[in-house]
Amino acid sequence: MTLQGLLPLLTQRPDYRRLIEQLRNIERVPALTGIIEAARPYVAAALFTTLKQPGVLVVTDERQASQVAETVKAFLPHSDDVCFLPDRDALPYERLISDALTTQQRMQALIALVEQGRNPLVVCSARVLTQPVIPPQELAAALFRLQTGQEVDLTSMLEQLYNLGYQPVAEVEEAGQFSHRGGIVDLFPPTLPRPVRVEFFGDEIESLRTFDQETQRSLNPIAHCTIGPAREALPVRGPEAARLLEQLDSKLLHRDAQERWKTDLEELRQHHSFDDIAFYLPYLHQQATILDYLPYHGLLILDNPGSIHNRIAELDAQAVEMKESFEREREIPAHMRAAHVDWNQLEPHIQQYRQLHFADVLSTAESEFEARQQDGNLIPVQSSANSYGGRLRAFVQDCRKALDNREHVVVVTAQARRLAEVLGDESILHDATIDVSPGTHINQPPEAGTLTLIQGQLLEGWQSRSLALYVYTDTEIFGWSRKRGI
Repeated sequence: MTLQGLLPLLTQRPDYRRLIEQLRNIERVPALTGIIEAARPYVAAALFTTLKQPGVLVVTDERQASQVAETVKAFLPHSDDVCFLPDRDALPYERLISDALTTQQRMQALIALVEQGRNPLVVCSARVLTQPVIPPQELAAALFRLQTGQEVDLTSMLEQLYNLGYQPVAEVEEAGQFSHRGGIVDLFPPTLPRPVRVEFFGDEIESLRTFDQETQRSLNPIAHCTIGPAREALPVRGPEAARLLEQLDSKLLHRDAQERWKTDLEELRQHHSFDDIAFYLPYLHQQATILDYLPYHGLLILDNPGSIHNRIAELDAQAVEMKESFEREREIPAHMRAAHVDWNQLEPHIQQYRQLHFADVLSTAESEFEARQQDGNLIPVQSSANSYGGRLRAFVQDCRKALDNREHVVVVTAQARRLAEVLGDESILHDATIDVSPGTHINQPPEAGTLTLIQGQLLEGWQSRSLALYVYTDTEIFGWSRKRGI
């Protein structure tokens, strides 16, 4: 579903253009308080398309981050411009291997921020800010590109895949796997939605094709692909890390933990990657967070900064407790390097970036600053759409008022055509124009004074002075399932 045609209803407004001018001039911008949570993805999408620069949008928790990322995608023509960066599954100091999808999504987001020519918007939770990652310059150096006609030493390529954390298997089914038979290499880079089949003629790449991991059948030819690490830490400094880890007192670990410790250190000495190599990330890489991936000309958007601060304070306390607990249970040796970046380290780093805040309440200083702005608000005030609970007539009456005021009314519903039939049969809207969008796209702004129905789903409904966006996601036409909706 694409609702990109709704963005000009915001981006063409003078108040929005003043906001963009301030952001481009790197001036202080007051917190935007007139935007409810449901409308913030719409505003973020507008900012992203206007500035055409990388951005990181931070919200309080992972579930919210996933929902916001999906909603932002609905307003953009190219959904791969938006990346959801999930939390790492393991808590600080915990030995837990992330599932394949989580690792793939995390690597996709990090790689998108270091690839040349890309300006992605990455959406993540407050917890992600506290999780150490590969420094961006080291991730960029680990990327390599394959393209048809390229000469490649097959043995070196297979060794490189292994050291980047790719698991050798008989058949490639998940991201981070590869297989080799004769002159064919199958691999599944985290940067792609499907695995790739590389066919060699001697040392030359004859063809690159995606393939279906379930049927193993080749699909579409591609001209090139970018290969990045399959795991979140690299074994390049393995021997050095092993020497540092040997200095810790591992003799007090219980038997299973001690055996695992010895095995892992031997793998590191050999420059080998392994399943939970990310556990040793603080010893394999200099400390870095997702903020290090954002260039200084990019935009950092904080959704409710107070909530983000409070969440990180909770995580700081949790990290201390986890470390003490694992030491008591003899799971890890004492004095391991920090596996968590606390608020005292993050705060000065955050202040280095150009920022925009979504907030519910302005501080006194911000209120005074905003009052001095010419022509009032920097962005149109937006509010929650009414909840109707199946009351069709109440919904139609509100739509009628909006249409009479020459406003744009857009209804996102799982049953657009059925709702159009109901409205048409009952003649409830009288002479109002009802458009059912072909397919699932709005590429141009809808006409003022018209009601547009579109097939799809979003989080919630909201409205502003020029646009009412009602969201209905239930499977039954007059049912009720969400907090806000028809």
